[in-house]
Amino acid sequence: MKKELSTKQISADKDLNIIIYATLIPLIVYFVFGNQIMDFVKSNDGNIWLKSIPIMLIQYGLAGFGSSIVMLYRKEKPTDYGVVKKNFIKTILLSVVVCIPAFVFMLVNNEIGSYLPLQGCNLTREFLASGFPTNVLGYGLIVLIWGLWEGFNYVVISRKVNERYPGKNQWLNTGAITCGILCVLIHGMIGVDLYTIFEAITTFVLIYGMLIIKDKTNNAWGCVLISLLFWNAF
Repeated sequence: MKKELSTKQISADKDLNIIIYATLIPLIVYFVFGNQIMDFVKSNDGNIWLKSIPIMLIQYGLAGFGSSIVMLYRKEKPTDYGVVKKNFIKTILLSVVVCIPAFVFMLVNNEIGSYLPLQGCNLTREFLASGFPTNVLGYGLIVLIWGLWEGFNYVVISRKVNERYPGKNQWLNTGAITCGILCVLIHGMIGVDLYTIFEAITTFVLIYGMLIIKDKTNNAWGCVLISLLFWNAF
């Protein structure tokens, strides 16, 4: 006999469908026009704002639009997802620990150079090299979209997955596992060479670990700050 879903599971199922459909739109656009968009973004000509708008919209669509709709629909606040002061220090210390495998991987592969939050994102350095207020506004948007919201987006998705598919084992966290796999796939860490395999493993450990910490401490700042201060920072 098919087990009936609880009210919470039905709500989570609806929320996940919203996130999936909202994400598919920018994903399809990127698959169809991705090469042209990236060529335009990387070109030396053109207004920096005109170049940044398409890629910012796509990034927000992939890592924020769906969760934004869900939160507005459910009248939820960031504090409902752990953006709180309680257990902040504990969360940050544990989050540093889960960054170690990824940091060691980059160190071994000589990928540790200058440090700048989100320097790996397109247009970061171009915005910072621009005059005021373009540099402040542009970098601020990058921090918001690629940093703060992308990290928070994982928290929202993980919670909704766990509500829809609750696990019996505290370490087999369905939401954290799903987000870890999604991150590996989205960033194209697929291959049989040792570099790609270890890159995928350390990335999965990072995403899975930060979400486990969030669930243990009920504080999401580790996820947000890892995305802002560690991911794409070297």
